[in-house]
Amino acid sequence: MTRTSSADTLDRTDAAGRRAAIRIAGSRWRRIAERVVAAAAVLLGAATAAFLAQAALPGDRATTILNIRSGQAIARTPEELAPIIAQFGLDRPLARQYLDYVAGLLRGDLGSSYQQFRPVWDIIGEQLLATLVLSLTAIALAWLIMVAWVVATAGRGPRVRSLGQTADTVAAGLPHYWLGIVLLLVFALTLRWAPVMGGGGPEALLLPALTLAIPLAGFMGQATRTEFERALEQPFVVSARMRGMGETELRLRHVLRHAVLPAVTLSGWALGATISGAVVAESIFNRPGIGRVLVTAVSSQDIPVVTGIVVLVAAVYVVANLLVDVLYTLVDPRVRIA
Repeated sequence: MTRTSSADTLDRTDAAGRRAAIRIAGSRWRRIAERVVAAAAVLLGAATAAFLAQAALPGDRATTILNIRSGQAIARTPEELAPIIAQFGLDRPLARQYLDYVAGLLRGDLGSSYQQFRPVWDIIGEQLLATLVLSLTAIALAWLIMVAWVVATAGRGPRVRSLGQTADTVAAGLPHYWLGIVLLLVFALTLRWAPVMGGGGPEALLLPALTLAIPLAGFMGQATRTEFERALEQPFVVSARMRGMGETELRLRHVLRHAVLPAVTLSGWALGATISGAVVAESIFNRPGIGRVLVTAVSSQDIPVVTGIVVLVAAVYVVANLLVDVLYTLVDPRVRIA
């Protein structure tokens, strides 16, 4: 009788465990599906805003396009406008133009440049690698700066902690354009440690990357510092100190890995932020990249190129944050159960 009761208890326990596992898995995939739907909605909103920006051009759109291409703001005859209207489908209802635009985006078609007579994606693609290199370098430098500063100042005496928190706040609030000019004046023009403009070596990449990395390090430092100081109060830290572990080793090997989750979350946002911030850095330091393409497109009123870059940056923001959310959902048990 006892054996039968024990077997029944084990069966009920196994069944309850399977039901709990199914419930957790269902909650996890439901959360992922919600994130994907939200990301798609944000991308559709960005695409809609880009389309409306093109449709809101003052005056006749075909005349505007032809004037941009020719560089002459003059009245146009119907015969001159007919090829432009046919090329861009401007004779179709606005709703049909919108649907065609969204369908083109789904195929990777960002439209055609008004000025260069080329697909927008080709124009952006030629400069995208340089911007990605700059953005990824800036993120790596931001991590190095943030880790070194937080490890050195978090959980120390009141003055050191106050200094660390103040530096995080100041760094996070630095405008890219102001910081870039200061770095250029100090390290390029005065100390001559880096080229003033352009250049293709690592030394030419350092100052533009620091322009993006320092404010980002401030943001990540603010997010990491609180978790770092909370982790310093955990029992495993006391045990490690009792075993004779050095303070620096303790902070780097044990405390840091418990404190960096907020910074990991911000890294998804950081990729989009650095790409958009590259517009400023590339302009200040005369570097190739989509920032210079954007400045040229704005000055020449090449709206499809401008909106194409806007849509691309929005897509990077959304996809990077979606990947971070999905990874959190798959890895963190607290998110799975929530």
